[in-house]
Amino acid sequence: MDLRSRAKPAPDAGACVVVIDDDAEFRESLGRLLRSVDLQPRLFASIADFLSSELPDAPTCLVLDVRLPGRSGLDFQRDLAEASIDLPIIFITGYGDIPMTVQAMKGGAIEFLTKPFRDQDLLDAVNVGLARDSSRRENEESLSALRARFEVLTPREREILFQIVEGRLNKQIASDMGVTETTIKVHRSNLMRKIKAPSFAELCRMVDRLKVSAKGKDDGR
Repeated sequence: MDLRSRAKPAPDAGACVVVIDDDAEFRESLGRLLRSVDLQPRLFASIADFLSSELPDAPTCLVLDVRLPGRSGLDFQRDLAEASIDLPIIFITGYGDIPMTVQAMKGGAIEFLTKPFRDQDLLDAVNVGLARDSSRRENEESLSALRARFEVLTPREREILFQIVEGRLNKQIASDMGVTETTIKVHRSNLMRKIKAPSFAELCRMVDRLKVSAKGKDDGR
């Protein structure tokens, strides 16, 4: 199942709460509750409906019924994990049991609520989910910007960068490369400016986030 190609994002500034529940009356009641606190609900009767929709490109949380026609909510949780889609999930069910709850929570669910549940319990869980997804999106955007800055570095600057983070001195790098120490200092200043590293410690953290090897390729960590 190609989840990334089927759940297509559409630009939108507001946070979104996706509700998937085959009980129309209950689904609509959740929609009213979410709208009452200025949240934007998207309501679906099935996973198939959700996958064929266009969703806002914004922080999103999924409120998912465990028992659904076709694939269950727990099956869908596994599908998302296998597709590397980190979408916060709140499970709801009228027929929960301990093994089901354990499975959902081990899969990373934020909450497992058994009907009937308090409105505030759901809203609290939704707020946690939206905050988590917002943080994830900010981190991904930050990492994407860092990668773009790294790509601007010349091959020579990258070579020097990796030697710098290994703790080598300018004169050691200059000796190995057959250039003057002044040349290394100039390259070092330029690469620090390009990658926007205010300090040596921050440069090391940036390289660690990038997870690249000394050849400038993803090292698979």
